[in-house]
Amino acid sequence: MSTVRKTITSVLSAAVLTGGLAVGAAGPASAATCPSSASPVIDGASASWSLRCSGSDVTVSGWVQDTRMDGKCAVIRINAGNGGYETKSACGSGVREQFSFTFAGTTSAQVRLAIA
Repeated sequence: MSTVRKTITSVLSAAVLTGGLAVGAAGPASAATCPSSASPVIDGASASWSLRCSGSDVTVSGWVQDTRMDGKCAVIRINAGNGGYETKSACGSGVREQFSFTFAGTTSAQVRLAIA
């Protein structure tokens, strides 16, 4: 294998590995339209949410819970189809926080559970 080919292969392998680690650390995401629901669990956090629509508005509601005594927080990140963005955190093992956010002019949202 030529030196150039080895270099390209090494760079591509590093990029794939880095991308895979970043995706793995981010936690599950749910990109959905109404009606839908999800209940993801990752190491240190759990959550449950639903998307409900009324006309051209979407409401994302549910809870997020910190499940580990590690000094980190469980976080829900919502990216709505209209460009809106909201977060909700639960900090401290066993702490559960409720949330409900309404976004106008869209019937979709991507919801992600993470540790921060």
